[in-house]
Amino acid sequence: MRGKLLPLAGLYLVQGLPYGLQSGLLPVLLRAGGLSLTRVGLAKVLYAPWLLKLAWAPLVDAQGSARAWVTRSTAGLGLVCGLLAGLPPPGAGQAGLPAAVAGLLLLLNLGAAMQDVALDALAVQLLEPAELGPGNTVQVVAYKLGAALAGGALLALLPTFSWPQLFLLLAATYWLAAALAWAAPALRRLPQQPPSEQRPHTAHLLRDVLAVPGTVWTAGFVLTYKLGEQGASSLFPLLLLDHGVSAPELGLWNGVGAVVCSIAGSSLGGTLLAKHWKLLPLLRSVLRFRLGGLACQTALVFHLDTLGASMDAGTILRALLSLCLQHFLGGLVTTVTFTGMMRCSQLAPRALQATHYSLLATLELLGKLLLGTLAGGLADGLGPHPCFLLLLILSAFPVLYLDLAPSTFL
Repeated sequence: MRGKLLPLAGLYLVQGLPYGLQSGLLPVLLRAGGLSLTRVGLAKVLYAPWLLKLAWAPLVDAQGSARAWVTRSTAGLGLVCGLLAGLPPPGAGQAGLPAAVAGLLLLLNLGAAMQDVALDALAVQLLEPAELGPGNTVQVVAYKLGAALAGGALLALLPTFSWPQLFLLLAATYWLAAALAWAAPALRRLPQQPPSEQRPHTAHLLRDVLAVPGTVWTAGFVLTYKLGEQGASSLFPLLLLDHGVSAPELGLWNGVGAVVCSIAGSSLGGTLLAKHWKLLPLLRSVLRFRLGGLACQTALVFHLDTLGASMDAGTILRALLSLCLQHFLGGLVTTVTFTGMMRCSQLAPRALQATHYSLLATLELLGKLLLGTLAGGLADGLGPHPCFLLLLILSAFPVLYLDLAPSTFL
């Protein structure tokens, strides 16, 4: 199994680099160059290709092998980074983000999103059912590490390395990963899809995908399982800031602490699945723990607004520990859920697997973005107390929804 997990870890790690680059490094460069917060925020439109993965997922199914798609898209990412190395950095005497840099960053996201489709399809084909838990741990943890490296480590290297040197380093990393994808023995042994099984993008594609056993239930679950958690994780740190917790303290616990706890939770999820824990009972237990953690956060929100309640050291510590606990449970439930998604996609015909998993992954992303984006507006409109009660109800829904799970998710 190690021969499969090591190349997957390397490829998922480089897949996280563009996200970290544009969520950590780019905003700092733009702000340092004098751009307004609004214009810095508008740079997030460069993430658009990630929401359009279903547009090219059928091509991965219909043309060539997943290994070839991974190799080409990864090598293409190296080429884009090489071109970026030849351009001046954002903010270097520019009034905004230069059009050439913006275009290449858009291509970088497009290439990373294409690699994501192909790599997920490759993992679905490569991993045996007993390997899905460790495989999805590698997927989640390696991606987060890649994002952290690009967003944090590259920013730390910026005073030492110039913009061209940073992107030449990234280009070399991508080309090395492309060589790994092409040469890794475990990936080379994947059977080629016969041309007779390849299918074009037809009007009946969505119907065929939804006909795979368990797909409709799984789609509903991944769209809703993060609603309460994402809303609370977006809103709770801001409420702590309003009640006097310092920004550096909050950044340490909700930044570094969150990543560490999330990775620890993801690792535990993979370990439990590898020890033959049943997926559905494990998911039910973790969702109940998460519901209890959110109930504690809701009680803390009520306490903070109680007349005379003060943010003493004990209250601050409980609040920050609850943040870490939620990130730990969030990482655990994500790994278990991704394992269920991959198990469901393995039931699809091979000519549909990339499209099938991309549909589930896109719905999972939309579910996470939905309340994470709207939580602030809900709190402003309803007030923090009703908002957190609503989030608590939304977190209870996936626990009840599990009772409707088909045997596919067991």
